[in-house]
Amino acid sequence: MTDYERPLSFGASLDPSAGTWAQTRRLARTAEDSGLEYLAVQDHPYQPGHLDSWTLIAHLSAVTDRISFLTDVADLQLRPPVMLAKAAASLSVISDGRIRLGVGGGGIPDAIASMGGPARRGRDMVAFAEESLGLLRKALAGHVVRLHSPYHSVDGYQAGPVPATPVEVWLGAQKPRMLAVTGRLADGWISPLNIYVPPHEVPSRQRLIDEAAADAGRDPRALRRVYNVIGVIGNSGDAPGLVGDVQQWVDTLTEWAVDLGFDTFIFWPAIDPERQLSLFADEVVPAVRERVDAFRSGR
Repeated sequence: MTDYERPLSFGASLDPSAGTWAQTRRLARTAEDSGLEYLAVQDHPYQPGHLDSWTLIAHLSAVTDRISFLTDVADLQLRPPVMLAKAAASLSVISDGRIRLGVGGGGIPDAIASMGGPARRGRDMVAFAEESLGLLRKALAGHVVRLHSPYHSVDGYQAGPVPATPVEVWLGAQKPRMLAVTGRLADGWISPLNIYVPPHEVPSRQRLIDEAAADAGRDPRALRRVYNVIGVIGNSGDAPGLVGDVQQWVDTLTEWAVDLGFDTFIFWPAIDPERQLSLFADEVVPAVRERVDAFRSGR
């Protein structure tokens, strides 16, 4: 059992499809009105039907007031880290600190190559991602950034602006080397969808992160742990992921918080996103908060 006892937070994944952007804007406002903490936007710019994630987030931040935004996750091979830091810091200043930066090493090399990216794989991708995280953190902190390596050439950039609320960098990872990078350098771990990293595989991944964090002199409890959860609240015969009534969702998310160590859940509705988001925010989330609080209090 692993409960890092971090405060719980909840969010929803928004579809970046160009054909549904009006519904996406409505969902963003609904999520904010319902008290959710995060809106997550995936970053697959090589999909011809997808809007650019940063453009969409910038627009949605202008039509909301409180809710925070998360790139889930920005592709480091297509978004150079120093420029990505500039974009995140700028949007954080404009939105009063409502930006969290989820990043990944680039999991679809052929698609990356189709846009002119380097399509790194394996150890090469991991080394690039680790170096990129270091550059991101320096740039977001407003330091002078200088590095010449096989992966980057940055010649003394004076970074800024520096947001009043620091932009946290969370790393999307699922294999051992990237999980170790998460523990060493990131502010949190973003797990892929529950259909790609199922619950029974989570403990071993959490241990890899914790061991790497401890070896680096960091407190594992300081890292955010985010689970992307696809599914349906209610009956749906062939839907992927977590499918069941409200009580099953409450029981399951409570277990994943106190037994698997997740503190943040991003809901990916498999059907009818407006109805599903209402059920999640109004019925599932309050009950999970209450159940986890009771568990932690020993009641």
